[in-house]
Amino acid sequence: MASERTYSDKLLLFLKGLAMGTANKVPGVSGGAVAFVLGFYEELIYTFQKINSKAFKLILGRRYKSLYEYLNLSFLFLVMGGSLFSYFSISILLDFLLTNYEMYVWSTFFGMIIGSVYYIGKKYESWSLNNSFVVLIGALIGCALSFMPPAQENSNLWFVFLCGIIGVSGMTLPGLSGSFLLMLLGNYVLLLVDSVNVVFDVTRNVIMGNFEILSDSFHRKYLKIAITFFMGSFVGLVTISHILGYVLKRWNAIINALIIGFIAGSLGVVWPWKEKIYKTINGIQVLDQQQNPILENYERFLPNLQDTATWSALAFVLLGIAIVLSLDYYEQKRN
Repeated sequence: MASERTYSDKLLLFLKGLAMGTANKVPGVSGGAVAFVLGFYEELIYTFQKINSKAFKLILGRRYKSLYEYLNLSFLFLVMGGSLFSYFSISILLDFLLTNYEMYVWSTFFGMIIGSVYYIGKKYESWSLNNSFVVLIGALIGCALSFMPPAQENSNLWFVFLCGIIGVSGMTLPGLSGSFLLMLLGNYVLLLVDSVNVVFDVTRNVIMGNFEILSDSFHRKYLKIAITFFMGSFVGLVTISHILGYVLKRWNAIINALIIGFIAGSLGVVWPWKEKIYKTINGIQVLDQQQNPILENYERFLPNLQDTATWSALAFVLLGIAIVLSLDYYEQKRN
């Protein structure tokens, strides 16, 4: 029970949420996979599943203490609080590292995913020919997504709402990166860069007493987009969680096999040796609101073993594997 958690357990849960939030922001890395490896995935799904008619009845009846316990809000606040805090802390550091040491960051994530597949596979107790086939299907789907060309940006609010539903899958479906799916849908920059920057700008101005910014058409447009995206994410979170909660109870072994496959397939997305392909129109590079080139896709290549950077990247792959395997060691020591 959440009420029985010690202070150290709560701190650890907050840090797990921090890790999940950081992963959610990186295209190709799944926050759900982090939750799965760190051991709070099923509790997260079942907690979101409790956002239902019974919860609304408790609200209408003003039974707030019962609502707090029923929704497992202490758990939810810690995880989502850590996830939100990551956008103002670890994610900023991650952005810096991706800008200056991109190959080494991808190498670390690549190693962490390899370690995660081993870690989860080792704990999986339902290996059979059928479930192994399901793992293969999941891996093929995850790998195929990494080679799909992205669509064009679309700011239509109905499409933005759909992006919210699809994008939140990175938190609920381990191995599927919500931010990468948004990139495939063409709206990664619009929803996770431009809109977020506008929301921060508007919030800062409102706190300082400048309410005129709310009447500016540019800011109002992006606020509508951000609100619509949030609403879609909330609807997706609740609906997908109910579906997953149902199937996890009935086909746990098959779903976990599919998750292992998804996570393995995401190796294609985080492959460290790749070059960026930027969006162009008639040979002219397209820029975002901050005058930065818009990433369209990646061109992958095999590593050059005669390059010292390749061996450095391989060292970071081993570091990523070691990080995940240290969790296995920590868990065995606790037990």
